[in-house]
Amino acid sequence: MLRSVAAVVLDDVAPFELGVLCEVFGLDRTADGVPPVDFRICGQRPGEPVRTSVGMQVVPPHGLDELSRADVVAVPAAQIREHYPPEVLDGLRAAAARGATLLSVCSGAFLLGAAGLLDGRRCTTHWYYASEFRRRFPTARLDPDVLYVDDGDVVTSAGTAAGIDACLHLVRRELGSAAAMRIARRMVVPPQRDGGQRQFIDLPVPDCTGASLEPVLAWMQESLDVEHDVAGLAARARMSPRTFARRFVAETGTTPHQWLATQRVLHARRLLEDTELGIEQIARECGFSTAALLRHHFRRIVGVPPRDYRRTFARSTDAAPR
Repeated sequence: MLRSVAAVVLDDVAPFELGVLCEVFGLDRTADGVPPVDFRICGQRPGEPVRTSVGMQVVPPHGLDELSRADVVAVPAAQIREHYPPEVLDGLRAAAARGATLLSVCSGAFLLGAAGLLDGRRCTTHWYYASEFRRRFPTARLDPDVLYVDDGDVVTSAGTAAGIDACLHLVRRELGSAAAMRIARRMVVPPQRDGGQRQFIDLPVPDCTGASLEPVLAWMQESLDVEHDVAGLAARARMSPRTFARRFVAETGTTPHQWLATQRVLHARRLLEDTELGIEQIARECGFSTAALLRHHFRRIVGVPPRDYRRTFARSTDAAPR
C-alpha cells in the first residue's frame, strides 16, 4: 500500500512538477474514496526558503530524515547541475536500500542518476535532455521516447505533464484503478496513458537553409491526401529527382517518403482529437490508401493505435470540476 510520500526539493525546483506531486499525493481526497496519503515536502534545511525556477520560493517544512520513513520518495524537476548535495544523494541511496519506491519527474532523473540508482536500470527523462543524460549516465538504459518507465521500485517520467501519467500509474499500481480514476477525474486529465506511448513532439515544417524547398513543403502539407512521388515533387521544385532527393534530406533531415508519412500521421492525430470521423475516412483525408496503412504508420510514429489515441485525447465536455 502507498501510505506516505516524501518529495525532495532543491534550489531551482520546477514548481509545476512539484505541483504535480502535491496534486496527486498531497490533497485529501478521502471524501472521494481515495485512501489517505501522508505527503511531506522535504529539504536540506527545513523551514528555510528554497528558490524555484520561476522566481518564487517554497518553504519545505520537513527535513531529509523523512526520506527514511516514506513508502515513496519523489524527486521533481530542478535545475540540472554538475554536483548534487551529498546528503540528498545519501538520503536517496538509503531510501532505495530499505526498499522505498523512487519516483522522478522530468529532469529529476538526473538526481537519481547522480545517486547511482539508475545504473543498469530502465528509465526515461525529458527528450530535450536525453543526450546530456546519456553522457552523464552511460550505463542507464534510457528510453527517451516514452512517457514513463516503471522498473519496479524505480519509476521515472518524461517532461512536465508526463509526470501526471507516472504519478497516476503509481496510484493505480498501489491503490487500484478506482483511486487513480477518481484523482484523474478531479484533476480533469486522462485517467490512463500507457507508459510506452511516445512523448508527443510536433514536427512542423522545418526552416530550410535555402528558399527552394519551402513552397514545395508547404504544398505537400496542404495536399496530404494527394499521391506524391519524388519525380513529381522534383518537377515542382524544378530539380532533377536525384538532386531533389539529396536536397530534401539535407533540408529536412529525412526522406520525402518518411516526411510525408509523419505529416500525415500528425494530421490524423488532429482529426482524431477534434472530429468524429471514422478511421477509414481519416485515412483517406490524410493520404493513406487504407485504414490498415494508417494504423501501421500511426503506431510506428505515435506508439499507440489510433483508437487508443482518440479514446485518450478526443475533445470532451464532461470533465468534472477540480
